[in-house]
Amino acid sequence: MFTNFDSMLKSAYQSRSAVGSFNWYHYETLLGIIEAGRDAGCPVIASFGAKYLTNMDLDTAAALTKVLAEKTDQAVCLHLDHCSDKDEIVRAIRAGFGSVMYDGSKLPFEENLKNTREICEIAHACGVSVEAELGSLAAGAQSHEGSADDRQVYTDPAMAAQFVRESGVDALAVSIGTVHGLYKGTPNIRTDILKDINAAVGAPLVLHGGSGTPEEKLLACIDNGIAKINVNTEISEYVMAHTKALLAEESPHLSVLALKQKDWVREVVGKYIRLFQNRG
Repeated sequence: MFTNFDSMLKSAYQSRSAVGSFNWYHYETLLGIIEAGRDAGCPVIASFGAKYLTNMDLDTAAALTKVLAEKTDQAVCLHLDHCSDKDEIVRAIRAGFGSVMYDGSKLPFEENLKNTREICEIAHACGVSVEAELGSLAAGAQSHEGSADDRQVYTDPAMAAQFVRESGVDALAVSIGTVHGLYKGTPNIRTDILKDINAAVGAPLVLHGGSGTPEEKLLACIDNGIAKINVNTEISEYVMAHTKALLAEESPHLSVLALKQKDWVREVVGKYIRLFQNRG
C-alpha cells in the first residue's frame, strides 16, 4: 500500500514507537526494505536520498516503489531525503513521492522557515507530507551524507516550537548528538535536550543517524518523541561486508548475488523494525 507518512508518524508518536526510514539506491535495496516491512507487519519509509539521483531518476523511483508497494498490505512511503533544492522537491512531488524533506538546516532560521512554509503549502495541496530539519549533524566515519566540514549544532527547543508552528511541517528532524555515518568515538546522545524539544513541540520528531547508535539510546529517544529514525550507512556496510566475504569464496552469477544482497538488506531493516516497534 503506497501512502505518505503523516498517519504513520502520528500513530507512532502517540504509541511511543517509531517508523524506520531506510535508504535505498536500486531495486534490490528497495525490495529488501519492503519485504522486511511485510515480514514484520509494520509500515516502512523507503528513503531515496537526493544525492542518489545519479542512481535513478525521480519518475523511475516513484514508479518502481508504487509497483512494489501494491504487492503488500503494509503501508510503504516513498520519501525524498535531504534535499535543499526546492525545484527538485517540486519535481519529486509531481513524480508521486509520498513525502519530501526540505533540508534548510544550513540556512539562517528565518530563511529556513520561509522556504519550509512554501514547500509545505505546495506539498500539502498534493497530499504529500513534509519533513524539515533544525540544527545540524556532524559527519561520522563512512558518512555518505553531508560533508567533512559539517559540525554539530544542537536544536533549540523554543526555536523548534516556533518553526513547527509557523511552517506547518509534519515532522521535524532534530540534532541531539547523532552523526551521519558511524561514530568515531563514544556516542553522546543528549536525551535531555530531546525531552525539552518534545515538550515544546508536541509533534513527531525525526532522528537522523540511526546507524551505530546504541539500542538503549534509540529506545530512550523513542520514549521522548522520536517517531521516525533514519538508517543508511549500516545497510551499506552490512551488505558490502557480506558481499566481500561471499566473493572471496566464490564467484556467483550476478543475478544470484543481487538476490543475496536483497536478503542482507532485509536482515538489517528487519532488525531495526523490530527494535523500533516492539516496545514491550
